[in-house]
Amino acid sequence: MSRNRKFAANWKFVVTGALGGLANGLFGSGGGLFLVPLMTKWGKLEQRKAFATSVAVILPLSLVSAVVYFSKGALELSTAWPYLLGGAVGGAISGLVFRKVSLTFLRRVFGLLILYGGVRAVLAL
Repeated sequence: MSRNRKFAANWKFVVTGALGGLANGLFGSGGGLFLVPLMTKWGKLEQRKAFATSVAVILPLSLVSAVVYFSKGALELSTAWPYLLGGAVGGAISGLVFRKVSLTFLRRVFGLLILYGGVRAVLAL
């Protein structure tokens, strides 16, 4: 790969990561909204690998956001622990069944969650 093509590919990956980080920091996650589509388009990842890779990317993004929020006094750790424990259980279960779930189902559920979140945000429910 030529140096220019390599730079262009790296630039796209940095932009994708930045969009994921912005979404994560501003909206309390949601980086997958950018990461999954751009990883499949620019990174040429297969859809399942893009889903799994976005989860791996979101963890450090979430840690960075949590440290910043904590340093600004905006993070209530005592409230976060039960959600963290439940999230860990849900993450472990989904990781175990991920290969057994059809991509069509994953896309539809993901789309419905985005739609639900969007409607709630617009209508401030």
